[in-house]
Amino acid sequence: MFLISRDVSSLVIDSLYELAVGGNAVVAYFYFDFAAQEEQSPTIILGSMLRQVVRGLDEIPERIAKAFRDRGKAIDSRRPAFSEIVGFLQDISSSRCTFLCIDALDECPAEHRVKLLDSLNQILQKSPGARIFLTGRSYIRSEVGKHLAGRAATRSITPAKDDIIIFLRVKLKEDTMPDAMDKSLEEEILKKIPETVSEM
Repeated sequence: MFLISRDVSSLVIDSLYELAVGGNAVVAYFYFDFAAQEEQSPTIILGSMLRQVVRGLDEIPERIAKAFRDRGKAIDSRRPAFSEIVGFLQDISSSRCTFLCIDALDECPAEHRVKLLDSLNQILQKSPGARIFLTGRSYIRSEVGKHLAGRAATRSITPAKDDIIIFLRVKLKEDTMPDAMDKSLEEEILKKIPETVSEM
């Protein structure tokens, strides 16, 4: 199942981890951070997910173990090439259910997003056990559909305005500097933010 949604990723990932415990499944995730885009290349993203997947295995597949042993003998000891990482993820997810979860895909720079989506498509083509869960703003929906070649089902999940207001009230009560805000600013926050979120 492939989804694009908002504000549900932590709940989904936690649920997947619970289901994976004791089963023959592994879960890996990556949260995009707009402030750290330079450190979020496709190689780093899938490399991070590969490490998580390998940690969830009882035994490291020999092909992966050998590649890292051989790499450790090299003088410069570079990380695996991007194509190797994709291949390792294909190998693992061809023999067990593997959930790869990526949150806030819209925060990924466009030039990286194309490469990342194409590599996820490669994993899906060769690995019947692979499942991809993506979250992001609705404007990337067509891009995901294009690069995942019809392998994506999308769902829009928009928070209700009342839920946003309840959330904001809770956060405003937790404010550590309550004197910095007057009643009119609080009212403006409770009016403007729900309207803005509803339009996204």
